[in-house]
Amino acid sequence: MNEPYLNAAQFKAECEKCLQCTTKPCEKACPASVSPHDFIAAAKKGDFKTAGELILRQNPLAETCGLICPDKFCKKACLRAHLDCAISIPKLQAYIMKKYRETEEKPAKISVIKNKQKIAIIGSGPAGIGAASVFLKAGFAVEAFEKSSELGGALKMIPDSRLPKDVIKNEWARLANNNALTFHFNQEVIEPKILLKQGFSGVIVAIGENQFRKLGIEGENLALNYDEYLLNTPKYADAENVAIVGGGAVAVDCAVSARENGAKHTEMFVRRRLSDMRITQAERYLLLENQIDITTMSRITRIEKKGDKLTVYCCKTCFNTEGKLEDIPNTEIARTGFDYIVLALGSYRENLPDQSEKIVFAGDCVNGSSTAVEAVASGKEKAGKLLENLKLQNHF
Repeated sequence: MNEPYLNAAQFKAECEKCLQCTTKPCEKACPASVSPHDFIAAAKKGDFKTAGELILRQNPLAETCGLICPDKFCKKACLRAHLDCAISIPKLQAYIMKKYRETEEKPAKISVIKNKQKIAIIGSGPAGIGAASVFLKAGFAVEAFEKSSELGGALKMIPDSRLPKDVIKNEWARLANNNALTFHFNQEVIEPKILLKQGFSGVIVAIGENQFRKLGIEGENLALNYDEYLLNTPKYADAENVAIVGGGAVAVDCAVSARENGAKHTEMFVRRRLSDMRITQAERYLLLENQIDITTMSRITRIEKKGDKLTVYCCKTCFNTEGKLEDIPNTEIARTGFDYIVLALGSYRENLPDQSEKIVFAGDCVNGSSTAVEAVASGKEKAGKLLENLKLQNHF
């Protein structure tokens, strides 16, 4: 299986490829403003402490982002691509942060609360940790409210083969070394205004998306939503044949998880062409490595249960003269024998609480589905906005 981290030889080779461009295009392309130019320079000298601190200065979710960042940010901007191939900058970052974590000193807990104010953060995903890092640096006490029993938000759905769960815990644990950070698990906050009445100076709402896109077809209730499948994968280890409906990054995670969970046959049903799938090169490689079948230009029309198995009915699709997808008449066929069908069509947010100068939204709940590093950047940005609002109100 694909190893999420570089080995020592790969790390050295990737570091040596860095041209140390004075214009730092990689930094400009990073949503969190991390400078690969600077951390690679330190890493080349074997100074993982300095390299790690340079990364953490901008991104508190550094190791996680290194493991799962797509290749459309720093790597795409890398000028080395004009010579041979771009540096695997996210992989370098993950390696550096792993080394930093393994050698990091564990200082005694400290308290740096300076202004006697406290901030509530609802949600513990990437946007939440981004916001928490800003307020802790600014001297606020921070209390994070998480509706589940674990940290991470949507990150918890990523397979361990790509993102080991301990990595997420370690990222938050680094911030929690500050006594100014408190966690409240299994507490869903429906109305943020209540927290203001409880003495919080402000609230960051980083609750992600809560609605799942549907097919709107007969028998759809027989399928699983991707969150149920990814959060409880071992529960479905009895499956031999699994169908995944969707062609994005989450669908890839579902397909790979099914294979790792023991499924002998996993098939993705995608409405568009293989070239239209919005996935990275690394994700395409994962599909090949795990021998995932991909049925493209196909639309699921209905789902039926026959005995203990599920049947998927699908028809072929084509692009019409206007470039829009339409069904090809008389092409519907039945695909039988599936144990589970997983819908991985994306999500969206509805029914957001009211926003005000003291209640600010961050991450996917306002921006839609995004990458982890974009959500971190959003959390930092919105925390800065709330800080400005509080300064104006308190005249400091």
